[in-house]
Amino acid sequence: MTDALPSSTDVLIVGAGIAGASLAAALAPYRRVLMIEAEDAPGYHATGRSAAFWQETYGGPGVQPLSIASFGALQDPPRDFSARGFLSPRTAINLARRDDAVAVDAFAAGFSARGVPIERMSAAEIERRVPGVRPEWSEAAYEASCSDIDVGALHAAYLRAAKRAGAMLATRARLDGARRTGTGWEVGLGHETLRADLIVNAAGAWADQLAEACGAAPLGIQPFRRTIIQLRLDYPVPASLPLVIDIGGAFYFKGESEGRIWLSPHDETPSPPCDAAPEELDVALAIERLRQVVDWPVAAVERKWAGLRSFAPDRLPVFGADPRVPGFIWCAGQGGFGIQTSPAISALLAAQLGAPAPEGAIAGIDPAPYTPSRFA
Repeated sequence: MTDALPSSTDVLIVGAGIAGASLAAALAPYRRVLMIEAEDAPGYHATGRSAAFWQETYGGPGVQPLSIASFGALQDPPRDFSARGFLSPRTAINLARRDDAVAVDAFAAGFSARGVPIERMSAAEIERRVPGVRPEWSEAAYEASCSDIDVGALHAAYLRAAKRAGAMLATRARLDGARRTGTGWEVGLGHETLRADLIVNAAGAWADQLAEACGAAPLGIQPFRRTIIQLRLDYPVPASLPLVIDIGGAFYFKGESEGRIWLSPHDETPSPPCDAAPEELDVALAIERLRQVVDWPVAAVERKWAGLRSFAPDRLPVFGADPRVPGFIWCAGQGGFGIQTSPAISALLAAQLGAPAPEGAIAGIDPAPYTPSRFA
């Protein structure tokens, strides 16, 4: 364990990935906070396996307010939080075949109406930005604001900020059970017992299991496996290659370094909570889909990995107090957009738990659509 367990705390955050760490950083200046993490180190699962990009359209209209409100904090964080920003320019191309022009038009028009800087691309412009693209992939919508996220640096900054403010972190600490008392919670952690006023469920793929251990009803948080591979190509693809996403959700890829890309078949395979591993069928499927889009010879599969992205039934994040179990707080169901929305979600939830109300763009977000009470 990183820190010795205290006998009591105001807020026990279960999970020290991006959701738990960002909340701890926002809340620790105002409440006593303890994070517990079942693994040897925080960020082992979804946070450490992210494809690491910020895209305003990702997650759809319901997630967009959280993403855009988080952009400033990611691009230009306070100096006492980080000496540099966490974003670097990438751009994105939402790509489709010639027969899917209507779908691209609707996608671009819908997000343009919501203020997203998105524009249609010509076939010649697609070819210029994605050299070697096959002629039938002639329709696209371009997002100049898409950026890479330095996820490791962001997660580490949240953990540092939380520690500076007095938060404690215990690794290899698994919650075995919890029961309500007259004043809060009595929590079992192996041979240890501690008291907490509040429990925050930031357990990612294990969110429903944790809820049941605390006597709360599960919300239907479902983990899905997502596969990513790093390919070395016999083609001079630049490291700055845009994020290229199939408008129909069959693949995405982006430049990694000269002649290398990260590629995903955009798979969403239901999975139990686990240490996810890539399936060879999904790796082969990703490469086959890439070959249908570009004429880049594949030299080698250099890396492959998988992570779990967990969604609520309506695919919106869930944060706020459980409607039936006092003192049980949800911070889960963040899908693949938990990193790019972490500044907004952590500030909004921290304000519900004793921190000051957020300022700036985050202050204008109504948290009501994201509360667990919507499933009651």
